[in-house]
This record gives sequence, structure tokens and C-alpha cells, in this order.
Amino acid sequence: MATETEPVEQIPPMPTNPPTIPRATRVKTAFAEQRKHASARTRDWLATNDLDQVDIIEAATKTKDKKYDARLAQQERVTGEAIARHKVANARHDTDPSTVSASELASLTGRAAAEEAKLEALRNKPKLPPTDREIAATRTVKKAARAAIVAGGGLASLPLAGATIEQAASGQPMLLAALGTAAGYGWYLISRPFDAGQPAPAPTMGEQPLAAAVVNLAKPDPQPGQREFNAPPPPALTVQQLEDALRAIGEVRGDEQIQILAVPQREKDGNTTVVFDLPPRTTVAELKKKLPKLAGALGRDVSMVDVGKAGTEARASLWLTDQDPFENTRPSPLINAPTQLDAWKDGVPVGWNKRGATIRLAINIQSYVIAGMTRSGKGVGASNLVVGAAFDPRINLRIVAGKNNGEWDPYAKTGVASTYFKPSPERLLALLKALLADKDRRERDLGALGKSKLVGPVIEQVGGIEVLVIDELATYTRPGKPLGAEILEALIELSAVAAGAGILMVLITQYPEVKVIPQGLAMNCGARWAMRVENAEQSNAVLGGGQAGAGRDASKFDPPRQGFGWLVNPFAGVTDLARSFDLDEDERGEITMLLEKAAKIREQAGRLAGQWDDPIEKHLLNTTGLSSVAGGPKRDGQPGRNILQVTPEQRMQMEALRGCLVVMNDLGRDVAQLDEMAELIGGGMDEERLGELLRASGAGGTVKITVPHKEGRVNGYRRAPIADALAFLEGN
Repeated sequence: MATETEPVEQIPPMPTNPPTIPRATRVKTAFAEQRKHASARTRDWLATNDLDQVDIIEAATKTKDKKYDARLAQQERVTGEAIARHKVANARHDTDPSTVSASELASLTGRAAAEEAKLEALRNKPKLPPTDREIAATRTVKKAARAAIVAGGGLASLPLAGATIEQAASGQPMLLAALGTAAGYGWYLISRPFDAGQPAPAPTMGEQPLAAAVVNLAKPDPQPGQREFNAPPPPALTVQQLEDALRAIGEVRGDEQIQILAVPQREKDGNTTVVFDLPPRTTVAELKKKLPKLAGALGRDVSMVDVGKAGTEARASLWLTDQDPFENTRPSPLINAPTQLDAWKDGVPVGWNKRGATIRLAINIQSYVIAGMTRSGKGVGASNLVVGAAFDPRINLRIVAGKNNGEWDPYAKTGVASTYFKPSPERLLALLKALLADKDRRERDLGALGKSKLVGPVIEQVGGIEVLVIDELATYTRPGKPLGAEILEALIELSAVAAGAGILMVLITQYPEVKVIPQGLAMNCGARWAMRVENAEQSNAVLGGGQAGAGRDASKFDPPRQGFGWLVNPFAGVTDLARSFDLDEDERGEITMLLEKAAKIREQAGRLAGQWDDPIEKHLLNTTGLSSVAGGPKRDGQPGRNILQVTPEQRMQMEALRGCLVVMNDLGRDVAQLDEMAELIGGGMDEERLGELLRASGAGGTVKITVPHKEGRVNGYRRAPIADALAFLEGN
């Protein structure tokens, strides 16, 4: 039986190929997408959104520094011209007074002095960070410059394009191809999709004004299993962590908030700088007082955190690092570059600060106190300062040792020390009185030059800069020490009135107590470096009253490190932790090596000990009858009757005479021949050179002598003439 079959609905077959979108439509869509990317990227670039606040602050600082340098250079030129005119007029007046009137000469003298005063004031003017107005102006300038680039590029492209087409039509297709390639590559660069963290276009919202540009700081998650390249490092400090730390130390209270101006990301060197505004109630100065607490709240040591002003009293720049910057030692930069220094203007390198920058201390208008307990590294810190001073031949070093060891002997043996002697209260008091007398002479000379104080251009004219170094000050000033009261009185007077005349002091002690450094002396020593001490009272004796309570306590270093301490230098605007460069003499002989380099610089300038007429040593010789030029006759810190000014040639003669006496002692006789003495002296000495030195020293020529290993009488020297010549040269 046949059954009726229901009709089956027929399904049309699927097309084998999807509908083809016209190519023109696809190109138009792709180009529109690219144009959105290009527009967003251009708007973002024109708005300088790629530059954070730290970049703008740095740019503003550089601009401000350039303006300062330009003003300084201009003032130096004006000052140089004024001095030159004064010198020419003065020379003409000396030759023929009728050519230059007294009033004209006085006018030129006054103008030169005024311009020098302006120059000195400009040099001493502290460099302040840029203000908010200057920072805003810097961003505006960058925006204008970028707008000019875009406008100039667009206008300039029109005639260029026309010329290119004409050139191509006339047979220069290669130029057209090159320009086309460059244009295509440029379009590719600005039309790429934005990377994470950059502003992206909003296709559905159409074109937006620049002020409404969307900023997306969120990083999209990578696809599962996809390795993420070019990922930024994790934040060194989140905004919440910073705010929590500030609340923990009481700088942010209640509903107060901070305003972050620069996103805290790690820099290339691993450090981080965060710029933020504090609540109006507090200031950066108040935050600095709580720096140790802030460091603890951030999970770091105080040496790993630094705070400074970023333009206003309430805008802070917080720098922090994850590694202790003082953990490892560093060599002195003079080791690699032992060149002449301008210690007055540029200073000498002594150590580095938290941020790794070299600290240079200028030797011009202030005295120094360097203190610390035994093995704290105060000697290394002082050595960096004094060795650096040796590289400026205008500085006359007067070194007074507090011990009888050989710590300071290299300064004498190389001839760098104008004065050097070991513990002698009587001679120290005589030296202080000589410096006070020389202060009066210097002030008269400055008055004749029309100056109220010593300035750079006239250093040589008044005899250089006097630097008195007293090691182990307590040896001379502690209660009960011989002449202690007289020495302290002279030191206080010298520190109070002599700096303007170019007489400065470097006082070194391991007993930083009020009895050793009374307030009248400490307050006149502007720069102070406190290594590790025993207690807060000693720290305050060095750094100033109340400094320990403000967080600067040199008894709290943990761990203590040699040469590490609080450095206060108000004239340079420095109050910070610092560590001195590693400078070793006992094992590596670095101090002697550097002083030999400095001695060559001084010898060329005619300022090596004994090369110039030294009024201080002349005073000491007249007062005591003994000379301590370069450590005395034997250069060991023991003054002697050295009447002659010893020249480099005479020093070689003395060494040759001493060598001959040593040889005779070793041979066990009072006679010797030239050849055997030269051979045993060694060091490149030959018979001919030794004979020249002995004759020039006053030992005379050879005479007939008898020696055990030769038959008959031969030519040689007897002990007596050699010893007499040496005694004469040594002044004994």
C-alpha cells in the first residue's frame, strides 16, 4: 500500500565563498582607522603628554642653569675688561702720571672692584630650583615648539611636493621614490596602534578636542601562554604606599591627601624620584626633619632616601633607592686624573653623597672641622681634603701633627708642605701668632688693591691661601695641656677674623667635645664633617646644637663605616650623609703617589717648599731659631737650623751625601771609592753623577786613600768632608 510522502523543505546550498567586500571600501576603512591613530598620537605629542612632570622639571632646571651660566660668563667678561683697563691705566700712570689723572685712575679702580664684587656675589649665589611659573613656562615652550614643527613641516611640504613632481616628470624618478618611501614610513610610525600605557583613539566618539584626549594608563593583560616583552618594571613605590608612609609619620592627617605630580617608576639606574605636593599645613623643611622616620616607614635605611624642594615650600621631590649607596668604597677621582685644581672656585673632591654625586669642597671662605672616634675614618676624610688642596699651587699648607708617627710625613718628603712639624705646643703658638701677624699684612695689601676681602683674581698678589691643618686638636686644647689656654685663644681669634684675608683652618679631632672645640671656635668653622662619635652630645658639638634632635646624629650610624658621616657645608647648601673616597698610604702608597704629582705642579709654578720667600717660616725662624720648611732639614717633622733655602738640586746632593755615609757604615771603614759607593747606592746612580753631586755639595774632589782590596793608594773620599758638607746643607 502506497503511503503518501510529506514534502521535504529544500535548504539552499551554502555559498562556497563569502561576499567579497570591495577593495576600495577596505582601503577606506583601514585608512580611516589609521587616521584616528595618527590624530590621537599627534594630539598627545602636541600636548607633551609623553613628558612627565619630572622631565619638565629637569628641562626647566637645565634652562635656568644655562641662563645662570650665560650671566656668569657675561659678568666674567665685563670684570676682565674692567681689570684690564685698570691695569693699563695704572701702568701708564706709573710711566707718566700726566697721561692718566688721579681721578680717572680712582674711577677705574672703583669700577674694577665693583665688577669683581658683582662677579663674586654671582658665583656665591645659590642655585635655586625652578619655580612653578618657570616649570609651566617650560611646558608651554615645548608645546609651542612642537606646534611650530608641525606647522612648518606642513607648509614646507607643499612646495617641496610640487618641485618633486616636476623633477620626477623631468627625469628624476629616484628622488620621488625616496620621498615617497620616507613619507610612507613616517605615516606608518604615527598611525600604528598605541602601545599600552599610551593614549588610544576612541573610534565611536569621533574627533575630540585636545583637552579631552583620553589617557589610558592600564596595561592590558597578555593572552594566556603569551610571553610579554617590553613590559615596564613594577612600580618602585605606589601612591598608596607613599601616602600611608606620610600618614605614619604625621605629615598627612585626617582627610588630607597628597597630590602626585610624577608617577613613581624605577629609573634606568634603579632609582626612583617622586614629585608630590604636601598638604598646605606642612612644608618640605618639616618633612626633612622626619627623614629617618620616613625611611623606616618606606622600609629603607635613611641613606637610601632623600628629600628636597621641587620649586615651592610644599612641593617635595622624594628620591629613593633599593640598595645602600654607601655600602662599597670608591677610589678618589684624583687617582685617575691627578691634574691641577682650582680649589677656590671648583673645590676638591672628598667623597660622594646618597645619589652617588661627587662632593667637592671649596677652599675659600670657611674653615673645617672633621671629627670622629678612633677608626671612624676621619683621617681618610681629612686626607682627601688636604691632598686635593695640594693640587692647587696657590695654597700654602701648614701641617701640625698630633702624633709622632709618619702619617703626615709624605707631605714633607715631597716638598708639598710649606710648614710641617710634630707635637710642639710652643711652636704651634708661635705659628698662630705668625698667621695673625700675616693677617694684618694681608689686610693692608687688600686695602691697597681696593678689596674688602680676598677674591679669586688677587690670590697670588697677597701670597696665596693659607691652610692650617691641626691633627689631633685635643693634643693641644684639652684642659691641662701646656699652653692650652693661649692656643685656644689664638685659634678663636684666627677663626673669627682671618678667613676674609685667606687664612683658613682644618681642625681634626677624635674628641669632639666643647672643652676641645669651644663654641667660639666651632661657630666660626662653617664646614663640619662628623664621622661616628660616641653620643649625641659629641655629635652636636661638631654639627651644631639641636642637630641630633633633628635627625642628624653621628652616633646612630648602623652599620658604621670608615669615612661615613654627616657633612654640613652651609655655603654650598649641603647638609647630608657623605662618605669619603678610599685613599690609602700604608698598603698602596696612594697619598705619596698623588703628592709626587702635586709636587711637580707646584715646582713648575715656583711654589714648592723652599722655592719662594715664605713670610710665615721667616717669622718662625726669627722667633725660634729653627726652620720647619717641608718638615725641617731631615723632612721628618723635626725643626732644625736650616738657614739655606734648599733647592731641588741641593736635595739630590743631600741624598747623595747620606748615601755615601750609609755605604761607609756598611763597609765598616771611613774611606771609599766613587765606583763602589755608586754601585752600593743603586737607584741608577753612576760614578760620574755621584762625583758631580759630591763636588757641588762642598765635599770637594777625590783624594788619595787606601782601601783593603786595592794595592797602593787610589782615588776616593774620606768620611769627614762628606759629613761636614751634609751638616752644612742641613743647617746643623
